[in-house]
Amino acid sequence: MPVDLSPPLTPADAVLPRLHSAGYAVLDAVSVAQLAGVTPADLQALVADWDHLPPDPHLKDGGRYRRRRHASFVVDDRQAVHDVPHRAHWQPVAYNALHGGMARWFDPIAERTRRDPAWRALLVWLSRLADGVRAAHPVQRPEGVLHWFGEAHQFRIDTASGIGRPTPEGAHRDGVDLVAVFLIDRQGIKGGETRVFEAQGPHGVRFTLSEPWSVLLLDDARVIHESTPIQPMDTRPGHRDTLVVTLRQRGFPDDQV
Repeated sequence: MPVDLSPPLTPADAVLPRLHSAGYAVLDAVSVAQLAGVTPADLQALVADWDHLPPDPHLKDGGRYRRRRHASFVVDDRQAVHDVPHRAHWQPVAYNALHGGMARWFDPIAERTRRDPAWRALLVWLSRLADGVRAAHPVQRPEGVLHWFGEAHQFRIDTASGIGRPTPEGAHRDGVDLVAVFLIDRQGIKGGETRVFEAQGPHGVRFTLSEPWSVLLLDDARVIHESTPIQPMDTRPGHRDTLVVTLRQRGFPDDQV
């Protein structure tokens, strides 16, 4: 029986120092709720969405193991969250060799979720965290532009066809400033190990996120990451649900195309 490796948890008051020193941090659910200013019940109320995700129509490996929804937003200098008109998700080939260069349209995240106070509180907290990360290596920003350009992705990876791949593109960066990977649920699976490596060095860590609403935070400029494939524990299909939020200071990735 595979042994799940416990994640190296970071205390809530040491998140930024950990990101500055290692390029990543892992928080438990209690710390996430505390730092976002919400309750665990507020976060749990969002979880029903993951039972209603449509299939991902763009998988180039021919798989049918991924379901997802997507939304884009901006957070301004006053930490107000603004929804933007629904848009395609786009990544350059340099960051996603499998799906890069494609304008991938996904069904939008439900409006009731995007307007939920807990959802918006998570995005504001992550923007504050991104401010702290970028303070270590800032970029010049024109006056008057909105501060953080964000994308949110609801994922379900299932094992109905055998093996599910959370990151079919392999170990990668996302071409953003901050990445947050929230574990929402895992049921009836083995695998799904998280791996984080130095982008310019030999060191890495591996562990398994298992607690709902625990999160992996990444300084995308400094580390690469991946999650290993999942398999069913027995004859019944299982799944792994995540919420991935990315923040980028210089516009959406396709703004430069």
